[in-house]
Amino acid sequence: MEDCILKINLIVFITLTIFYLYQFIYVAVVLFKKHKERQHTLCPFHRYGVVIAARNESMVIGNLIRSIQNQTYPSKLIDIFVVADNCTDNTAQIARQLGAVVYERFNKEQVGKGYALDFAFRHIAQDYGANYHDAYLIFDADNLLDSHYIDEMNVVFSQGYQIITSYRNSKNFSTNWITAGYSLWFLREAKYLNNARMMLGTNCAISGTGFLLSSKVVQKYGGWKFHLLTEDIEFSIVNAIEGERIGYCGKAILYDEQPTTFRQSWTQRLRWSKGFYQVIWKYGTSLISKLVKDKRHPFSCYDMFMTIAPATLVSLGCLILNIIFLIIAIIQPHYLGDAVAVASKAILFSFVNFYIVLFAMGALTTITEWHQIKASTAKKIFYTFTFPIFIFTYIPISIVALFKNVQWTPIVHTVSKSVEEMK
Repeated sequence: MEDCILKINLIVFITLTIFYLYQFIYVAVVLFKKHKERQHTLCPFHRYGVVIAARNESMVIGNLIRSIQNQTYPSKLIDIFVVADNCTDNTAQIARQLGAVVYERFNKEQVGKGYALDFAFRHIAQDYGANYHDAYLIFDADNLLDSHYIDEMNVVFSQGYQIITSYRNSKNFSTNWITAGYSLWFLREAKYLNNARMMLGTNCAISGTGFLLSSKVVQKYGGWKFHLLTEDIEFSIVNAIEGERIGYCGKAILYDEQPTTFRQSWTQRLRWSKGFYQVIWKYGTSLISKLVKDKRHPFSCYDMFMTIAPATLVSLGCLILNIIFLIIAIIQPHYLGDAVAVASKAILFSFVNFYIVLFAMGALTTITEWHQIKASTAKKIFYTFTFPIFIFTYIPISIVALFKNVQWTPIVHTVSKSVEEMK
């Protein structure tokens, strides 16, 4: 029994290490590879439509619109569109008063951001024509933009990328361990995933908000046709399969609001986990097929497959198996002895090993993004230690998501800050 326990744990550990080794290489690339600075010279100006999906966002929508209006990019080339999606407050009124074009949508059957975006694209095409805007910038109503955001995105768009994601920071990092956990995850995603992908010339992934789509991409799909619970990762996966390159702009900084209570966080991450299962079920086979057949960019498909792969469940399965071995060893007298010690050590090793890896990930992100994180020194250090605990809470969420019927539900946003306050 002891040999069986050791072999199973060793196989799982080695397998996961091999599959995710490339992400450690990403870290090395970011830290040690010289990054070429993009040139702003001779960069053409493009017309952008800014699309904001908003559901009862009266507390925060005004600050986002003002941060768009205060961009260094020429304001005459920016049109702001707000989809007031099933709103029961005065979100639409506030947006109109601030100069945005507002489309009100009332549909209790087709619920979710994807449907709101599709609604917006159809109305913009009807009112302005399909080619009036060169590209669209997509934001959530709780976001804030650095004043150079559109300028920086325009530089990367001018290089030929049809889809671009940006640097995702947080408005409320310092509130508690939950908001800090989210924040470090998104900062790490920007710095050590998308940034590395961009440096290596492989495919990036959009993440919910703060991304650009060219009008050609919108026309290609006939609007926004991605309606799984995680429409952002679905969109990224489809474009990886179809060979469309997604770029990254690290100088375009967006501030996002994170859930402040565990209940809100549970609801949101339950939807994300269920959405990941939906995506891998729908597109997993196509990703693997493309990975095998695509001679030009096979790694992009591998990267995206590992992004949605249920590694948490594999690790959890190994942990549960160790617990079963431990219970058997305790209740069966002839199994007592080394089997108990081996199973106990394996369980402890799993927790300690994952904590160390996650702590290192959070610590590295905190150190390199120190000046971007809006929090006191004490909180930056303290929340580095709680970051692994935040990620561990994905374990029960991943289990429940396997069996529970999950629906899209809005998150209430209450952090009303301006860009000036963030600085």
